[in-house]
Amino acid sequence: MNYDREIDTSGTFCPIPILRAKKELASMESKQILKVIATDPGSIKDFEAYCRQTGDTLAITKELESHIFYIHKS
Repeated sequence: MNYDREIDTSGTFCPIPILRAKKELASMESKQILKVIATDPGSIKDFEAYCRQTGDTLAITKELESHIFYIHKS
């Protein structure tokens, strides 16, 4: 998947992945895509809830020990 920016939150736990993603998304334009790499097992539920609240679109993939989130800013 193509994306505009990427952040790696590997090794951090809630709420750090969401806070870093929120900060990065705030500086992005509508229609851009942020790739987030996370290792926190709870990050799936966290990012799903975050995108429900913001209206952003979320796609999730799994790579080895990481979850890869693609957030399409609304």
